[in-house]
Amino acid sequence: MGARPRALALLVLAIESAGREAGVALVRGDELLAAAVQPGGAPHAESLLALVDRCLATAETALAQLNGIAVSVGPGSFTGLRIGVATAKGLFFRDERPVIPVSTLAAHAWHAWAGRAGACVALQDAQRGEVYAGVYRCDGPEPRAVGEEGLFTPAALAKQMPEAAALAGPDVERFAAGLRDEGARFSQAPPPAGPLAETVARLGARALARGE
Repeated sequence: MGARPRALALLVLAIESAGREAGVALVRGDELLAAAVQPGGAPHAESLLALVDRCLATAETALAQLNGIAVSVGPGSFTGLRIGVATAKGLFFRDERPVIPVSTLAAHAWHAWAGRAGACVALQDAQRGEVYAGVYRCDGPEPRAVGEEGLFTPAALAKQMPEAAALAGPDVERFAAGLRDEGARFSQAPPPAGPLAETVARLGARALARGE
């Protein structure tokens, strides 16, 4: 059995469609080669393939050169996730190369808190006054989950949050005051640079190098 490829050598395309704006990124290990985000308000179904084509053209890379495709698998918009996964599978429809699932919450935590000490709570609006959330440690080579991701009310999440955790994700501002009212003590992670798809691609490359 041959040695597993190193993550730094893997060419991975990522599709991120869990949120309001879809994005695509292409990395070679940790090196970002290209990234594109859909125009505001454009439907995911109409945007994703065009974003894929733009990234591949920018990096002068062919689909056949990819080692795999990483795709965010939620939590998030059911319709957006379905379109993202279907697009990823369709691109490799006649190919045995892998499609790598990446937790959207883990990507949010790593996107905002990579390399920092302390816990990071990534959250995303689940509607009806609830949130999807997960707790992560991001001071290692990739995010490490502390417990299970889940669906919470602000009151329930406040009881689960580690003391002085950082809060990350697209809907922090919407829920911060409610969490504080429930007694949670936290800081807000700094705004991340670049599209979330870039982080999905890097985490996908590392998972693929582990054989996942």
